[in-house]
Amino acid sequence: MPGMQPDILWAPWRLAYVQGDPASRPRPVEPPAWRAGADRGCFLCRAASASDGQDRELGVIERTADCLVVLNRFPYSNGHLLIAPLDHRATLADLDRGTLLALQERLVEWCRTMEHRMEAHGFNIGLNVGAVAGAGVPGHLHWHLVPRWPGDVNFMPSVAGVKVLPQSLDALWEQLRR
Repeated sequence: MPGMQPDILWAPWRLAYVQGDPASRPRPVEPPAWRAGADRGCFLCRAASASDGQDRELGVIERTADCLVVLNRFPYSNGHLLIAPLDHRATLADLDRGTLLALQERLVEWCRTMEHRMEAHGFNIGLNVGAVAGAGVPGHLHWHLVPRWPGDVNFMPSVAGVKVLPQSLDALWEQLRR
């Protein structure tokens, strides 16, 4: 419409990632001690082995006796979490009943938390088992928990091949961790 000023979306921290700049990748944090059976090339094993003082840098927002909840560094939507067992396990059959139940309980709790703290109206919850099923980390099982809101799908992915996220990962960590 004539005379209307377009909204400007300003996300300068995304440029290095969009351009594939290797310097935009975080330096690996060395845990004080690795968990037994951990894969040292797995970012989830690294986060599971890290100390509480390394949580913010690694995006860990919760660690329980069985589970790990981490911010996805390459989110589909603002608030995209990964919920994983602490141990490096590739399939559902590799999990004992207690761990499986604990993981499901974390999914329920984080849905509640995001409904309250982020006013999420719904969720996409997904699990890809194995590389052929799309698992980005095929050796370490993890659920994707993606909060959704009315009207959150915009034209940017289809027109420009770009996703616009309204919040930095550090601000999201702060919001969900408090």
